[in-house]
Amino acid sequence: MASASFSPAAPPVFTGEGFHIWLVKMRTYIQAFNLWEVVNSDAELAPLRANPTVAQMRQHTDERTKKHKAMSCIQNCVSDVIFTRIMTCETPKQAWDKLKEEFQGTERTRQQQLLNLRRDFENLKMKEEETVKQHSDRIMAVVNSIRLLGEQFDEVRIVEKVLSTLLERYKAKISSLEDSRDLTRVSLTELINTLYAQEQRRASRIEEHQEGAFQARSKPSSSNAAYKGKKNWRDKSKADASKK
Repeated sequence: MASASFSPAAPPVFTGEGFHIWLVKMRTYIQAFNLWEVVNSDAELAPLRANPTVAQMRQHTDERTKKHKAMSCIQNCVSDVIFTRIMTCETPKQAWDKLKEEFQGTERTRQQQLLNLRRDFENLKMKEEETVKQHSDRIMAVVNSIRLLGEQFDEVRIVEKVLSTLLERYKAKISSLEDSRDLTRVSLTELINTLYAQEQRRASRIEEHQEGAFQARSKPSSSNAAYKGKKNWRDKSKADASKK
């Protein structure tokens, strides 16, 4: 049972949208009250044995009321419209499974969704105009969708995906990393930060080059202006001399 000093905030009320995220938050919320076992299993509580002690009677009562507490958690975290779909369920597991079936689909549907997402993951490539951060965000969007469907997805696999889909301009940095680090131990955050630093240096060099080119183009214009000024001064001097 959650301690008196800790009272977890209830998940947002589920109204019919964002079920996968609500499901994860709701599971954590139920676990915080040590009620997940009765939601995940419909096992019947063993009957109280003969001549129980007071402690055994109290424990049996606590175990028996867990299902009601879990059901209360679920019912109070859905909107009235959603509640009408589970109000005839007699156990928290029935209510939980009913919600999953309606808003997550059957196991066959889930597997089809996973298949499509895995295909999307494999087909992801870095776009020419993308930054490393934008590219990794697209990858993580697919990965998180897969994780929300209950499939494990190791970070090592994500790092490998980022490395294998980077553009040619990052190859030198990758080679440098391979020489100095064990890439199987590099976290995604560390990799992105390293590549981001390279992007910043590259952007600075391009900016300096453009600024230098602009200054180089500006110099002839200044010389021409000076020459034109001298020419106008000589022409004016000649005109004044002829008047005299």
